Amino acid sequence: MTRASSPCCAPVAALAVLLLSGQPVAAVTYIVDQRHPQASDQNAGTAEAPFKTIGKAAGVAAAGDTVTIRSGVYREAVVLEKDGTPAQPIRFQPDVAAHVVVTGADVLRDLTREPGEDAVFSAPWPHRFLGWSSNRAHPDDEFHRLIGRAEQVFVQGYALRQVLNRGQLGRGSFFVDEGAKRLYVCSADAGDLTKLRVEGSVREVLWEVKGQHVHTRGIRFRYAANKAQSPSVVLRGRGDVLEDCVCEQMNSIGALFAGEGVVARRCVFQDNGQMGFSANAAHEALITECVVRNNNIKGWNRGWEAGGDKLVLCRGLVIEKSQFLGNKGNGIWFDIGNENCTVRHCLIADNEDSGIFYEISFGLHAHDNVLVGNGFADSPGAWGAQAAISLSNSPNCVVERNLIVGNREGFNFREQGRTTPTIAAPGKEVPVWNHDQVIRNNVLAYNRDAQTWAWFDVPDERHWPPALQQKPSDLKQGEPKAKWGKMDLDENGWPVNLTLDRMNLTLAGNLYDAAPGQALFRWGCTWRHNKSYETLAEVSRELGLEQGSRAASFVFADYLTRDFRVPPGSPAISMKCYPQGDVPGVRLGIVEK
Repeated sequence: MTRASSPCCAPVAALAVLLLSGQPVAAVTYIVDQRHPQASDQNAGTAEAPFKTIGKAAGVAAAGDTVTIRSGVYREAVVLEKDGTPAQPIRFQPDVAAHVVVTGADVLRDLTREPGEDAVFSAPWPHRFLGWSSNRAHPDDEFHRLIGRAEQVFVQGYALRQVLNRGQLGRGSFFVDEGAKRLYVCSADAGDLTKLRVEGSVREVLWEVKGQHVHTRGIRFRYAANKAQSPSVVLRGRGDVLEDCVCEQMNSIGALFAGEGVVARRCVFQDNGQMGFSANAAHEALITECVVRNNNIKGWNRGWEAGGDKLVLCRGLVIEKSQFLGNKGNGIWFDIGNENCTVRHCLIADNEDSGIFYEISFGLHAHDNVLVGNGFADSPGAWGAQAAISLSNSPNCVVERNLIVGNREGFNFREQGRTTPTIAAPGKEVPVWNHDQVIRNNVLAYNRDAQTWAWFDVPDERHWPPALQQKPSDLKQGEPKAKWGKMDLDENGWPVNLTLDRMNLTLAGNLYDAAPGQALFRWGCTWRHNKSYETLAEVSRELGLEQGSRAASFVFADYLTRDFRVPPGSPAISMKCYPQGDVPGVRLGIVEK
């Protein structure tokens, strides 16, 4: 029963007093059911007279109310502006066992067959995306001329391939003729499209939560026509929750978290064109029990923004108990000014670049994760970012009790002359570099190219002890020598005359194992002063690192089924290198005899 239709037993004056007293008004449940024969947005939103659209319910629901949505495909863009409270959130959720889809695509109902033998069909297409771009693409460059467009077409749920001119049109493709304002489509089997469901993406943002303490649960979002760097599902309010939802097959990004204390719980972000999700200033956010898989299917430039996710200027964000699988780029990418973020109890597997890439940020705590099969894509420019965990110009991090097995590289430092904005001063760039790092009690085993590799692409030799640093005359011609000036920091905040002992890098208590032909420990970029170490004793003697670490056999049950149980007496257990707690998608523990 809605507020509008509920019986009124008290005088208006008494009701006003009740409202002014601050006592909560009784919560209301609104019903949305587009399939109901009497559904209308002029209704009261009851079971007998439901709303037709979710957008109507979003306009009337207030703190404490619940919007219950019955099965259907809702072709609308919903904006939620009202606030709930921590005690009385506004809830949007499916009815019992309902299948609710919010889509950015409309059915093309005016398809006509074009002359010729190719079974090409066309329909009116008044939509125009990225009007500011000469190529209707973002970024507006040759690499992204096709990738960066926003149109999508689906036949019976299968995506077609876009082409850029009518002459390229063939089976399983579509072409947008802006001049004629028509869309040309040919199915994969060159069949009669007038008898099939053909959908074109026309909406960019499907679900935008501007209010605080709004809980969204159990909705499947898909097919947005969003441009690069633009999400289709957005949580901007403090305490907003996205729970048991799916964000899939968006042209670009599945979801954005941009409010403090937002929560994404048991959500799936899959098959999106650019990334699964992003976060910006999402302080104290929690991503828990989620699955992020097979994103960047359109092939955006991985060095720009692509893969499982990209998180910027977030403080205290936690990712836990989640799976990042097979993303075409990094699995988890923190980039620009993040502070004190945590990744724990996650399975991070088969991502084509780094599993965790923490870049120009501060204070990561990565612990008790399992990272396998990452970094094998040979992405251009990804040196130092093709490991299970890569710390790139990011100080004050702790990496501990992670199982790092079967990646291209196990653990990386990556160093360049980099700056970043900060949360305190987002408009000001400050220098940032690796220092005060703790890498301890991890298993680093069977990683193809190296178990640990420090990619320091800087001319000052900071990653070497003083006795091993090359003389300035040995530096490559044209590289800056005076830039590093005197000890400590120069007038611009850059580190100067650093040496390894002053960087406070602690690598200790780790368990190493390498198969024949796999490097144990490499220090330095291949194009600069570098060395490969065959024993940890050499590493300890020359670099002062890996104190208390061991090279010993790491035996586990079955890599292919991700059964990482170890036998009793395993050094991983005795050295306390083994993850504590459960990780989804793998088996951990001790193999019983």
